[in-house]
Amino acid sequence: MGESVLEFKVKDLSLAGKGKLQIEWAKKHMPVLNLILERFRKEEPFKGVKISACLHVTKETAVLMETLKAGGASITLVASNPLSTQDDVAAALVKEGIHVYAWRGETEKEYMMNLRVAAESNPDLVLDDGGDLHTLIHEEYPELAKNVIGGTEETTTGIIRLKAMAKQGILKYPVIAVNNAYTKYLFDNRYGTGQSTIDGILRATNILLAGKTVVIAGYGWVGRGIALRAKGMGANVVITEVNPIKALEAVMDGFKVMPMRKAAEIGDIFVTATGNINVIDREHLGVMKDGAILANAGHFNVEINLKSLEELSISKRTIRPSVIEYVLKNGKKLYLLAEGRLVNLVAAEGHPSEVMDMSFANQALSAKYLIENRGKLKPYLYNVPEDIDTEVAKLKLKAMNIEIDKLTKEQEEYLKSWRWEY
Repeated sequence: MGESVLEFKVKDLSLAGKGKLQIEWAKKHMPVLNLILERFRKEEPFKGVKISACLHVTKETAVLMETLKAGGASITLVASNPLSTQDDVAAALVKEGIHVYAWRGETEKEYMMNLRVAAESNPDLVLDDGGDLHTLIHEEYPELAKNVIGGTEETTTGIIRLKAMAKQGILKYPVIAVNNAYTKYLFDNRYGTGQSTIDGILRATNILLAGKTVVIAGYGWVGRGIALRAKGMGANVVITEVNPIKALEAVMDGFKVMPMRKAAEIGDIFVTATGNINVIDREHLGVMKDGAILANAGHFNVEINLKSLEELSISKRTIRPSVIEYVLKNGKKLYLLAEGRLVNLVAAEGHPSEVMDMSFANQALSAKYLIENRGKLKPYLYNVPEDIDTEVAKLKLKAMNIEIDKLTKEQEEYLKSWRWEY
């Protein structure tokens, strides 16, 4: 594996030219972050600030890194998934002076090694996607955790972990839950994951969705987005849920709802989107149709019971890129996509730049907020401040040349009054 003269570790620095073009393409579709970049260049809010980021190393992430660097930050970037790094982008970022320790296909040992590099850079700010870096710092570097001004968390899985840490009184610095911003989860989770998950499945398999039965585990914002797009391509969509309210909503949205045990018998394609473990378990794998396809859209590769899949199989082979064929003892064949990892990032390119524009705008402005409020925030999990969320929406509408109404003075006063006026 090659290293740059600066000892940043990426797969191949000769890919930097290609990566630069990818970043240029993403930047063209991320107008909100571009506006923030120009603002940061003038204000330098991160001058002298060290940032460690554990994010998917994609062209969109590169635009965020450029934005933070323009604000004066020194950045160490590692991958939040062993298979999601775009090596050309990683190489291009090294050429721009970002400390990158990421390559596609990291072993578990290499992944942890890179996380430790990010922790040991003694960061002032920690930007995470999934909670691995936050957790590592708290578990293995408690003294360094005391020096962290604050952090951000990009995804639902990480927020679940951080909530548990905060509840147990373990969290040592304030963290802003970027995923909870309206301009993040309503768009990134629903439209971004919805489109890119279908994109990953199609790139991996090139199958026709029309007429197939697609089983989606989980009807959160990610599940909603996937269901909507699968339905739009002619699939018969089945939802499995444990939450009665979400299940009822899925029914009212026109989808069939049933337990996974029943769905396992009729599904052609299965997509997990819950953030939980063994959602597709041994009992489900054993009754699936011959040729069923398994994909995961959750952060970790734990939603499909891979250990049971191995135990139930007599052989396996890679039949296409990102497609592993398992031959079960009962003679049936199941096809696992992307090794059970995030199918949208492993088999495709992740979320479209347009939605990551808003997600990463929240990341950038939340990081600035943490610096501005240094020492004022307790170790707790905070939502993105409402004014930041609103600002991102306004900037996005402006970039799209869309105008909206404003309340008149009369309307503002009416909304403040409790008396009836006729």
